[in-house]
Amino acid sequence: MSLKQELQNLHNRIDTCQRKLEAAKGRGDQDMISKFTDEIEKLNKKASAMKHKQNYDISKEGKTLTDMPFSRPITKAEQADMGKLKKSVKGLVVVHPTTKLGKELKLEAMTGYAPKKF
Repeated sequence: MSLKQELQNLHNRIDTCQRKLEAAKGRGDQDMISKFTDEIEKLNKKASAMKHKQNYDISKEGKTLTDMPFSRPITKAEQADMGKLKKSVKGLVVVHPTTKLGKELKLEAMTGYAPKKF
């Protein structure tokens, strides 16, 4: 399972526990209130650790891309035939500015990173 899917499952479990916590507070059931409070704290801690790992991985990937010797924005004509461009340039990595990686690199246009000039 991917990190993104695991994080989504954690958030779903947190939401479920919060609803059960509200119901337990309505009944005044102290045992269930403490159980769900502890469960929510544990799940929130795990979710924040996973978010930190996700941010770390994105930063690491961004660092490897910026260390590549050549990068430039991709023209509209090249974007139209991306398959041809990727076949002609070995090791090309294209990053879109609206993705998490693109936002991390603060890109304003679709950019290609490659080990040699293209």
